[in-house]
Amino acid sequence: MDDFHALLHRVADITSQYRAGLAERRVIASSDVETLAAAVGGPLPAGPTDAAEVVDELAAAVQPGLVATAGTRFFGFVIGGALPAATAADMLATGWDAVAFNAATSPAAMAVEHAAGSWVKQLLGVPDGASVGFVTGAQAANTVGLSAARHHVLAQAGWDVERRGLIGAPAVRVLASQERHATVDRSLRLLGFGSDLVEAVDADGNGAIDVRHLETLLAQGEPDQPLIVCLQAGNVNTGACDDLRAACDLVHARGGWVHVDGAFGLWAAASPGLRHLVDGVELADSWGCDAHKWLNVPYDSAFAMVSRPDVHAAAMSYTAAYLVGSGVLPVGADFTAESSRRGRGFAVWAAIRELGASGVAELVDRCCALAGRFADSLAAQGFEIANDVVLNQVLVSFGDDERTDAVTAAVQQDGTCWMGGTTWRGRRFMRISVSNYGTTEQDVDRSVAAIVRLAAQV
Repeated sequence: MDDFHALLHRVADITSQYRAGLAERRVIASSDVETLAAAVGGPLPAGPTDAAEVVDELAAAVQPGLVATAGTRFFGFVIGGALPAATAADMLATGWDAVAFNAATSPAAMAVEHAAGSWVKQLLGVPDGASVGFVTGAQAANTVGLSAARHHVLAQAGWDVERRGLIGAPAVRVLASQERHATVDRSLRLLGFGSDLVEAVDADGNGAIDVRHLETLLAQGEPDQPLIVCLQAGNVNTGACDDLRAACDLVHARGGWVHVDGAFGLWAAASPGLRHLVDGVELADSWGCDAHKWLNVPYDSAFAMVSRPDVHAAAMSYTAAYLVGSGVLPVGADFTAESSRRGRGFAVWAAIRELGASGVAELVDRCCALAGRFADSLAAQGFEIANDVVLNQVLVSFGDDERTDAVTAAVQQDGTCWMGGTTWRGRRFMRISVSNYGTTEQDVDRSVAAIVRLAAQV
């Protein structure tokens, strides 16, 4: 154990040194996949190697290939860094090696998931009685939420989909915005519906659902037909949020189920100044939200929440003779698609404990303010900002599509910061997402200066 103790100290040293160097590190990796593969590849080791040597070898080989996604100037996708307490708690979870299946395998993990889940629901405005499954990401959260939806709407029609499948089942209508995230379509594929089933609802100029068009489409269906509607809190390009209250009222009047994809935008509920963007969130039937985005916990961590825990468990759980405690009281793995689960709740609990409600609100508000600073600064340089900056997303054009892509690529290669490209309404844009707890005004100004410099060179 002395060797193991020293080994973990070595890992802590490597990790802390890496984090300390992020402020001045080039964001882009300095090595490519082929070079890294050669460094870590080779013949299968014939025998054992000392653990400390293994750790040092791995760190030395791969660190040149790390993109500084944990740093304060990574603005691609919607990626936050990992808070200190969340990082440490995740390392504890790994060290404890807890199997978060149920109370038989880890009472600790179940207790922490219950506490953290309760805090998450309070922050997000989700009803206290909802169930929370700790899943890997928005894809899993949407799949679980839509599994619960499928179970409920077909059970209402007298069909047991878990036992009988979809062959011969009553036809289900699925409506979702034309600006929905691609994970919704993949969830529908995985659930046997297929993406062609989706009836696309129009969206407004900033990407929020057109409630009038939703009402028109709903009126065209059969009154008793099973119905699922997917809404969105936080458009992946613009940050726009659907009118959840109006849409939920319309769908529920038709007996339908509302699922909200709130991967990052649902965190607006944690801010007193922004929660109006998700007004009516409590009226939905299921919700998906990431923790590894705006809550700034390590990957992979997200929540699948369902207003009816019995429906949630009926859609996802299973029992087996050898599984001690299964089928008794729905917890843990009963709300996910995984049995062999790591203790994701520890890092979530630690992040919320570190920040508190006021800290989460401040984090969300600050990221949104910094996104506005990006937009204002780039607009002042004559560049087009294509969206209303309602949350933490900014779309920038540098002229035509070719030039915009060229500027984006130049910024990525420069290494001062990293932004991705995207297509919005048939045009190409640089997409800036501000999600890291440590990002400052200085980071934004430094990044803007690099963008302006590189745009002048393209």
